[in-house]
This record gives sequence, structure tokens and C-alpha cells, in this order.
Amino acid sequence: MSLPPERLERFARHIVLPEIGGAGQVALAGKHLVLVGLGGIGSPALQYLAASGIGKLTLVDDDKVDPSNLQRQTLYNERDIGHGKAVSAKRWVKLFDPELDVEISDRRIGAERAASLVTSADLVLDGTDNFATRLAVSDACVAAGVPLLSAAVGRFQGQVGAFAGHLPDEACYRCFVGDAFDAEDCDTCAEDGMLGAMAGWVATFASLHAIRVLLDGVSAFGDPQWSRVNLLDGMKPGMRQFTIAKDPECKGCGG
Repeated sequence: MSLPPERLERFARHIVLPEIGGAGQVALAGKHLVLVGLGGIGSPALQYLAASGIGKLTLVDDDKVDPSNLQRQTLYNERDIGHGKAVSAKRWVKLFDPELDVEISDRRIGAERAASLVTSADLVLDGTDNFATRLAVSDACVAAGVPLLSAAVGRFQGQVGAFAGHLPDEACYRCFVGDAFDAEDCDTCAEDGMLGAMAGWVATFASLHAIRVLLDGVSAFGDPQWSRVNLLDGMKPGMRQFTIAKDPECKGCGG
């Protein structure tokens, strides 16, 4: 596979980076990423994922754009209010880069839906706002042998973790949070508040890490850092990282 001249020009700033190069850009063009959640994380993340030239994107969200979203969900504008996020997001991508293959799902995700969505993906990036969905997506990724990036944000803090629970020695997201969160009972930014720029920081970091995962084994930039979670603190500001051990009793990836 090679890139036509107009694509070479578009991604020239990537290609001249020795850590990515032409081989890395060609690899990104052949990848399929599923983005679950098009809100505070998924919205700005999508802009950089599309700009990176990932060839196929599946966009998943059953919500509609609300005026309160515009403080942090930079993909949308006032004309999108009342319209579905998935449809609005696809429209943005196709206007931004018509060459990208974009599919959408605007139905609520449960275990069965999650399984059908992730099967053909090279990577899933989950930026949803409830644990039930996150755990359903994680379990589906383990079953399908698909790696997962999980990103979350609230107030002035965020986290981005890379999970490959289908691999023998690597943790899944369920190893990280346990089984107590299968119910939809987590806090929301409507209750706790969120600095819009904090969502952007987590989203762009997640996009950067998605590219690292997709280029694993292709270029020098590829380094998935499985089972590691990065904590982003907007108050200090600063970052730290820790490792999650695989739980042999985990009902998602254990045994």
C-alpha cells in the first residue's frame, strides 16, 4: 500500500518525523479505530484521530448535542444542538477529510452491541461516562482480542490507560476497577463540574497514545505500554503513571 501525492502532502509533517515516517503513515491509513463516546473526551479526540489519517473510524454515541456540551465538546457548534452526536461527528469528519471511511452507531451499548462493534477493530478508545458501558466494552474487547484505551476526566483530573487483557500477562480494564461498577451509578460532570481545557488535555493525550498503539511494531513511535495508567492532574499541573497487575480471578480476562 502507498499514499497518493495529495495524501503525502497532507501528512508531510508526520512523514518527515523519523519516529513515524512513510511506513507509519501508511500503517495508520490501514487501521480501524472504534471511538466509543463522543462527548468531552471523544469530541476533541476525534479531531486529532481524523487528522492523523487513521483510515477507518467507527463513531459510537446515542446522545444528542446539548448547549451545555459546547463548553468542552469542541467538535460541535450551535447548529448541532438537538441533533445526534454520532451524525454530527460523521458530518464533521467527512467535511474535514472525505477520504476517511466513517461508520456510526447511535444506539445504546450493552454487552451484545459492544461485541458486534469491536470485532473488526484494531483499537477501541472508550471515553464514555458510565462504568456499565466501560465494562461491557472492556469485556467485548477481551473476547475479541482487541486492545482498549480507556480515558476518563472529571473536574481537574483525568486518566488514560492501555489494556490488552486478551494477552496472557496483561490486565484488562475490569482488573483495574473491579466488578462493583457494573451498574450505571457513577458521578457525572453535570454534578461535579469540569474544566473544558482539562477534557481537551485528556483527549489529546489519549489520541497521542492511540497512535502509539496503532504503530506498535511498525515505527519507533509505537509503544502501547499495556497495563499502565497515566494520571493527569490539572491543578498542579503534572502527570504520573502506575501499572495494573492482571487479576487471575478477573471475570473479564482471568483464567
